[in-house]
Amino acid sequence: MELVGRMMDGSIPWDPRGTLFPSSGPPLGQDEKIERLQEVPIFRQCTRRQLRAIARITGVFDAPASSVLTRAGEPGREFFLILDGTARVEIPPRKRGKMGSGDFFGEMSLLDGEPRSATVVAETGLRMLVIDGKHFWELLKEVPELTYTIMATLSRRVRQAEKSLNA
Repeated sequence: MELVGRMMDGSIPWDPRGTLFPSSGPPLGQDEKIERLQEVPIFRQCTRRQLRAIARITGVFDAPASSVLTRAGEPGREFFLILDGTARVEIPPRKRGKMGSGDFFGEMSLLDGEPRSATVVAETGLRMLVIDGKHFWELLKEVPELTYTIMATLSRRVRQAEKSLNA
């Protein structure tokens, strides 16, 4: 348990691809994490207690520009929430999109157990909150309202994909 805790607090790197590093920026304590979480649309309706629970299970990580954070077809093991920076989403064969502060990704593989559907590449250096798969499910149990927000986001993404296919 200590090993997992140290991996989540960033004192031991856990990213097997070596693209994520414990944040080198100013450390984010629980209060700072809560403040940042309150700025994110999917967490705005959370109570202080729920935000504390979320902050407790998140690790703060940095990824340099050009880092591949997820690769289409590979298994998904974590949920990412961008605090600072921008990333490019590549959905095979040619669809591209952008994400920035407050955007999240990685939820689909955690929800359905299927491989990643998109490749996400850091366009700039990124600072992110990361939740591993086990903690992601605990989060949805702790804050069931997030399930609805994630479902709405997934629905929007499917509609956008359909629209671009028909264009």
